[in-house]
Amino acid sequence: MRLNRFFTTLALVAAATGTLAQTTLKLGHPQSSTSAFHVGAQAFADEFAKLTNNRYKIALFPSGSLGGEREMVESVQLGTLDLVVTSTGPVGNFVPETLITDIPFLFRDYDHARKTLDGPIGQDLLSKFPAKGIVALAWAENGFRHLTNSKRAVNTPEDMKGLKLRTMENPVHMTAFRALGASPAPMAFTELFTALQQGTVDGQENPIPVITSSKFGQVQKNLSLTGHVYSPALILASMQMVNGLSAADKKALQDAAKFGAQAMRKRVNEVESSGVAELKAMGVNVVTEVDKSKFQSALAPAYAEYAKRFGEANIQRIRDVK
Repeated sequence: MRLNRFFTTLALVAAATGTLAQTTLKLGHPQSSTSAFHVGAQAFADEFAKLTNNRYKIALFPSGSLGGEREMVESVQLGTLDLVVTSTGPVGNFVPETLITDIPFLFRDYDHARKTLDGPIGQDLLSKFPAKGIVALAWAENGFRHLTNSKRAVNTPEDMKGLKLRTMENPVHMTAFRALGASPAPMAFTELFTALQQGTVDGQENPIPVITSSKFGQVQKNLSLTGHVYSPALILASMQMVNGLSAADKKALQDAAKFGAQAMRKRVNEVESSGVAELKAMGVNVVTEVDKSKFQSALAPAYAEYAKRFGEANIQRIRDVK
């Protein structure tokens, strides 16, 4: 009897002090530990631990240490990785409908993009993931993408002709760059810095927070603020892992992911305002005034392809969000 009381007391003390058995979940992402991705992932991890009284710990694996984005999404689908923060590029290989968000010049600004993804359109896209064995917890953010290269300043579409540009494994992006006369070279993000350094590719396109945290200013001397594509990110979870959670813990995971996504957006806002100055200080030539209408005109053949692929009505529905 005394022994039973002893173990009961131990259990109560453990519950009160948060020393009950802790489950560790693994989260991978492709960017550095100073990136907006990592800021969001850390906020997600901290919030989930808090909401579950430290019964769960999310261990973070940045810088592609668990593989490229496509590999990590595949691992989440297979259940060998619990969580991933990823750009939408490789996700189109699993849920093709998400690629509509990558159409160039589709979103007017951050407010338009965030309202679209947080509203019915974005939530409808998230609902398509479970059929592929993946749970989409939240839309997060990469930011508006801009162009860098080591050859010349890009002011107009004509300046892009002949440039070999790394792109994500994303057919929507590749279609756009071909229409602009560039040569797209799909490549895992983890390979990009070395490819730029060695001249395997002339340039790349990414949001300012990614360009700064990845130190691309060391190997790229021209930046054009084209803002050609808004690049969302996604926080994805293994269905196998989620199905093993209680209803309360599932809600906690979802709430924590949304909290992390907001932290990521906040970080993007901060770096957008300081990153260009940082790159200029590194000696990067920055083209700030780009005539986007010329780029849109040059993309007419690509827009015709997008309308066939996604449906003009679906594209217009996003444009109409206020």
